[in-house]
Amino acid sequence: MTIKQAMLAVTVLSSALGVQAADVNKQHNIGSALAHDIAQAAVAACTAKKFNVSATVVDRAGIVQATLRADNAGAHTLDSAFRKAYTSASMKIPSAVLMENGQKYPAAANVKDIAIVLALPGGLPIKVGDEVIGAVGVGGAPQGVIDVECAQAALDQFAARLK
Repeated sequence: MTIKQAMLAVTVLSSALGVQAADVNKQHNIGSALAHDIAQAAVAACTAKKFNVSATVVDRAGIVQATLRADNAGAHTLDSAFRKAYTSASMKIPSAVLMENGQKYPAAANVKDIAIVLALPGGLPIKVGDEVIGAVGVGGAPQGVIDVECAQAALDQFAARLK
């Protein structure tokens, strides 16, 4: 094989790989270690306020990466936390925004009929730049705004790891 033939083979191979690479969708997801840390920090933030909650972190597809329930949190808080996280990851917005949109626009209220979706405050997307890589959901505080505060406190605590 001559040098010219070898260079041609490399060029053809590179072109073929480029075409195949265009068919592959690259996505980023939250890692399990960070997911665990965020769930733990969210529960700790609410525990410090004397609220027993659960926190769930899901990846960008809504698959659970970490869940934590405070010792005295109700059983229902696990479902609430998961559904808020899933909603936020799926819609790529805070779950409270979905609730607000449903109240403002009657046609948008039908989204509540989608299985698993929970349009209540407490779910926040986890982003790196503008890309949603997962979401955290907190459930169990007596007001959704407190769930949001605890979720946000956890995200703020690990902001440096989300760059």
